[in-house]
Amino acid sequence: MPRDYYELLGVSRNATEDELKRAYRRLARELHPDTSGGDTESEERFKEVTLAYETLRDPERRRRYDMFGPEAARGQGAGAGGMGDAFNFGGNIGDIFEAFFGGAGSNGFGQQARPGARRGRDAEILVELTLEEAAFGIDREVALKLPVPCPTCSGSGARKGTTPTTCPECRGAGQVQRVRQSILGQMVTQSPCTRCQGLGEVISSPCQQCRGEGRITEERTLNVEVPAGVDDGATLRVSGAGPAAVRGGQNGDLFVHLRLKPHERFERAGNDLLTEVHVSFAQATLGTQLDIHTLDGAETLEISPGTQSDKVVKLSGRGVPRLRGRGRGDLLVRVVVDTPARLSKEEEELLRRFAELRGEAVAVHEPGLLSKIRSSFH
Repeated sequence: MPRDYYELLGVSRNATEDELKRAYRRLARELHPDTSGGDTESEERFKEVTLAYETLRDPERRRRYDMFGPEAARGQGAGAGGMGDAFNFGGNIGDIFEAFFGGAGSNGFGQQARPGARRGRDAEILVELTLEEAAFGIDREVALKLPVPCPTCSGSGARKGTTPTTCPECRGAGQVQRVRQSILGQMVTQSPCTRCQGLGEVISSPCQQCRGEGRITEERTLNVEVPAGVDDGATLRVSGAGPAAVRGGQNGDLFVHLRLKPHERFERAGNDLLTEVHVSFAQATLGTQLDIHTLDGAETLEISPGTQSDKVVKLSGRGVPRLRGRGRGDLLVRVVVDTPARLSKEEEELLRRFAELRGEAVAVHEPGLLSKIRSSFH
């Protein structure tokens, strides 16, 4: 069974893109075939962590992985070359360091760094659902108070009529490079420019409404599509629905944590539902038909003659729809046979006669003193 991708990389489920990158760099240095001496186990782990990183670094594939698992994440977005390209690093360890540190202007993965390419923080919200809503899915509106692009400056952070200017320190790159020597050769590292905080631009005349940040805080309503079959504790990831970034960067994501309210009639066990019905001794002995509630409405439950207490009757396909496939779970009905606590004189006589016919010994209850006094007056 494949390991959890977050566990493979040693990060939490809400890890940022930078945290994912750092974790992967560390593992890649350790596990790459050129550093592990051709060890087969290390090579397999290298492929696993590479697949995990390639999946989680892509917002859409990470969303599908979080919701539906690795199979759904592989379904789309693997690129023209497929996932096999992620494992092809070439013949020596220098390729890894080139991929990590690159040349001038690289962002660490062979791509030119983009000034101002900041990302907003992620946000979380808790949504409570009924069992029926979780079973069949629902579109739920949620109210959020979070940073959004400033309408006055359109997110630029500059006062109307002015524009940001290129940072003189980093010349618009948003990063400064440092070169150092190591046993592996020349290493080029990059860090955000302190003058412009990595944005590549400076603002001499900031917008008065957002004070140069390019965003303000507002309350907005968002529609969240909850798929059928989700369970308690599941988390949905809505890409780009989180807080706006500083001065026109990419929005963060919204994580919607789902909690199921207790149901008065059903208990959920995976895709199955559990409930119970109470029947009398006579109904359990002779059999009966009962109307019971299901998620789809009333159904007739057949109680066969001689049913024992705690017997489970299954209604196939009356449970919760499966999240990642077709079909539904079952409704499991536990039968509880109730023993009468009080009997009329006639009922007691009939039961004693029943026990006598079956040769069963039963207790004999002598009338108390009060009963004898009462009977003397009749």
